[in-house]
Amino acid sequence: MEKVTGSMEKIEERTIQDTARYHAVKLLNRYDRSDSYIDKLLSHELRNESLSSQDKALMTEIINGVIRWRGKLDWVLTGFYHGDYQKCLNLVKNAMRIAVYQIMFLNRIPIPAAINESVEIVKTIQGEKTAAIVNGVLRNIARNLDNIRYPERGDDEIYFISVMFSHPKWMTKRWIDRYGLREGERLLEANNQRPYVAVRVNNLLSNPDEIKSIFEQHNVAFRLCEHNESSLLLDSPKYDLTASDLFRSGRITIQDPAAAIVAQLADPKPGDFVIDLCAAPGGKSFILAELMENEGKIIALDKHESKLRFINEGAERLSINIIKCDTADAIEYTSEEQADMVLADVPCSGLGTISKKPDIKWKREPEEIAKMVILQRNILENAGKLVKPGGVLVYSTCTIEPEENEDNILWFLESHPEFTLDYAENHIDANLCKNGFYVSLPHLTGMDGAFGARLVKKQ
Repeated sequence: MEKVTGSMEKIEERTIQDTARYHAVKLLNRYDRSDSYIDKLLSHELRNESLSSQDKALMTEIINGVIRWRGKLDWVLTGFYHGDYQKCLNLVKNAMRIAVYQIMFLNRIPIPAAINESVEIVKTIQGEKTAAIVNGVLRNIARNLDNIRYPERGDDEIYFISVMFSHPKWMTKRWIDRYGLREGERLLEANNQRPYVAVRVNNLLSNPDEIKSIFEQHNVAFRLCEHNESSLLLDSPKYDLTASDLFRSGRITIQDPAAAIVAQLADPKPGDFVIDLCAAPGGKSFILAELMENEGKIIALDKHESKLRFINEGAERLSINIIKCDTADAIEYTSEEQADMVLADVPCSGLGTISKKPDIKWKREPEEIAKMVILQRNILENAGKLVKPGGVLVYSTCTIEPEENEDNILWFLESHPEFTLDYAENHIDANLCKNGFYVSLPHLTGMDGAFGARLVKKQ
């Protein structure tokens, strides 16, 4: 059971519209009506000054939890709702979902509080009649929590697993077929873990020992990342690290070690000329600059000019001055000077980051992967032209899908014999390598899912 400290406000002391749960339902409704990802909507809502820090923590927990476990929650609600649950208004569905999530997964939330607020939310917006129905459904679920009937595993094993681990059936089947039953379930389970916050030390301004010492002095609990000595993992930080002096002074940044290891695979040298084709928001450009000891030149590109400010602001905070930003399409960009290194951290399905972004599993459809592959190969084609003889092309994604990863590289190498694979084991921990590639699977590495390949252009 997950634990969270929530605000146990009495409804009569505040209007229902002031509560964390009301804001959670509102935001989930907006999510259902839009193409936006939940982290963007939540980031905006967290700037709401009328909510206390406790309310914001509870709202964040509920929203991410409901999306993470939506498949299982909807199975339960469908079984207890009298009528067609799927035809319910989104408002009613989300009010019930947040209550059932609290009942099933948050053992420090009193069940009456979880039920009563959802009922009050529905009553305020939809009236007494609908609220009475919701009240009956939720109390029935609470009474029968230990007797809920799930799909029979023997009837349709993939469907059973998809419900119990709350993933789309197509995704569940895809991974069970690929990895086998036991390992596939471990992957699904890893995706459902509440994510850590990954702090990476900026070695231009500090070092891991200094940051560890500061954390220890301030009783900040952390654990070391076994795959990257500059990364510290915090399971439940007590405050917003981006507001800390360590962050503002540039001594730390927030970046998953799976992404940082791509830069280690790239292994740039001081003085190199590097082109980062899909750079925003800049995380990989920053660590490349650090590994280059802030010597050389990095051209950081993005097709959306509005995103370049994140790179400029981040570089200034981290005291990096070798990054130059430009607006360009990665498929069409040309350079008068070929680069020592080109990084193609391409757009992808993102299926390695479900722990941090649980709505990805509900947003994605299998057909999208094929469309992604076309875009990725077009970027790869152009990236190869930008590398000088003897230079390096690094391809990376934050997905675990072979079509977007190994298959793309094998296709590229077959089409471009002037490039050869430089085995990842030559640059990073061999435990993270398979067939010469960098491969991170969440259930095996404890990091985001990621892929990387280092290719060298013949002289």
